Amino acid sequence: MQKNIILSGVGGQGILSIAAVIGVAALTEELYMKQSEVHGMSQRGGDVQSHLRLSDRPIASDLIPLGQADLIISLEPMESLRYIPYLKPEGWLVTNSEPFLNIPNYPDISKIYDEIAKLPHSILLDVENIAKQAGSVRTANIVILGAATPFLGIAFEKIEEGIHTIFNRKGDEIVNMNLKALKLGLAQVKITTN
Repeated sequence: MQKNIILSGVGGQGILSIAAVIGVAALTEELYMKQSEVHGMSQRGGDVQSHLRLSDRPIASDLIPLGQADLIISLEPMESLRYIPYLKPEGWLVTNSEPFLNIPNYPDISKIYDEIAKLPHSILLDVENIAKQAGSVRTANIVILGAATPFLGIAFEKIEEGIHTIFNRKGDEIVNMNLKALKLGLAQVKITTN
């Protein structure tokens, strides 16, 4: 088993929390893991991305070569397009549909949707709206993680355990809200792919 995953978005969207949950889940599955992060002016709304490599065998590099990503998980649609050259032809893009308008010349969103639609495997979700159903828009990152779970190669229960581990210090209410967000995200993929 080997999975190369790119996480992308904008500072403050919770990209690194997604990486932490996946990392904990991978370790409980006794997988090897390497991670690389870039925080480009993240405190000012800049891009944040992480390469996450999982395998049942030792991993030499933490960087994913072009054309070798199995999955891109993105909380920002324009940022998702930045990493398309890394995606395998059979890879999946799971991204938020709502832009984070942090630049004055943000491209026409319909053009971004058109580019995403050209991919053979993509899921586009309004994760903030779904997160509100979980109890807080702040769980949008976990909604997108739930939608990406079928493509991770890790049991859903292990992802739930990862949420418990990462959010436990914030109390049961936060843990339960994030678990609900995870399930809502997964439910959207079942609806989308049927």
